[in-house]
Amino acid sequence: MVRRSAKLRFEPLIAVALVLLMGFGSRPRVALAQQGSFNPKPSLPLNQPQGGGSTLELPTTGSQSGDSSSLPRLAPQTGQELSVAPHALRNQTGYEQATVTVINRQGGYESGLQRDDFKLYVDGIQRPIEFFRRDLNTPVSIGILVDTSGSMNPKIPQARAAIAEFVSQLNDRDDLFLFAFSNRPFLLQPFTTNHRMVLDRLKLLQASGETALFDAIIDGLLMVQHGRWDKKALLVVTDGMDNGSQAELPQVVAYARRMGVLVYSIGIGDANPKPFSIMIGPLAFGSSPYDQVDTATLHMLSSETGARTFILKEVGDGLAMRQDCEAISSELREQYTVGFVAPDAGRGGYRNLRVDVPGHPEDSVRVRKGVSVGGGTESASAGQVGIH
Repeated sequence: MVRRSAKLRFEPLIAVALVLLMGFGSRPRVALAQQGSFNPKPSLPLNQPQGGGSTLELPTTGSQSGDSSSLPRLAPQTGQELSVAPHALRNQTGYEQATVTVINRQGGYESGLQRDDFKLYVDGIQRPIEFFRRDLNTPVSIGILVDTSGSMNPKIPQARAAIAEFVSQLNDRDDLFLFAFSNRPFLLQPFTTNHRMVLDRLKLLQASGETALFDAIIDGLLMVQHGRWDKKALLVVTDGMDNGSQAELPQVVAYARRMGVLVYSIGIGDANPKPFSIMIGPLAFGSSPYDQVDTATLHMLSSETGARTFILKEVGDGLAMRQDCEAISSELREQYTVGFVAPDAGRGGYRNLRVDVPGHPEDSVRVRKGVSVGGGTESASAGQVGIH
């Protein structure tokens, strides 16, 4: 009885300490890429916080399986056997893969295409497609990054519901991790194929602090590299502009280009707020800069990686957020993977990438803008990033 009483007295102290850490914890130490070159951060150990304590892993609370009565049903999914490039091809210098999304004139996905339907160009020169896969229910390694800065406080319930819907629609072989971020990232759930554990950890989302968006995306890109599948994606949910990172936008883009991860995002808030507020006594009218979502950065990262960005102009629109999450989970099942060998790979560096479907000229094709080959620099990319 004495031990049990001591434990009960100690647990509230843990809860208080946790809240203080989330609100006032120091920002992560991010090893930045030098302007004009790509210097990757040290890899994250599997299922462990990054060295130096930059990512805080929160303790488990309650049953890891969650309360099944309050969680959405996970839809069992069946599909093709996983197809991967041969080992010899994957180890060939200059081998790269890219995810291709093809949209038809009606706005739906173009399904049933074959290898010969695609033409792939590296720096404008056609290259043979060495590996081809239709990603019908192909498992994906996915990182979910949720903004929990102070401005997200009224939106946390909608974010929980939307992410729960997203997870419930995924392939049951997908492996997931969950980050929350404000001043610093918090690893709420390391990689797992037990999606109930991810859903259960959504209860830990609490809003406080500033928005270290760039640092969180870099940490997410590093973490997702430890996923078990060759197709990888991030889902970033945020309502603000970065105001707490050590990294800068060129470094974030350099990491995204280097790693080839699909970066999907849902931005919540006003993309073009009024620049000024009018004060009448204690009352303020107009928009605060904290209400602005960084649409330019989100669109840039999605465009660079071949993914999509959704902007919710009506703050707190939970239905639209769930629909966007459903759209992302569906798109991951309607894509194609192409593998190719970049020419003169020993030279390294960034190469422009284009994929066409000549037999369907009315279709639109979405793919990452380029690949970083070998050990070359990002001088043609990271050092010249602009927002257009």
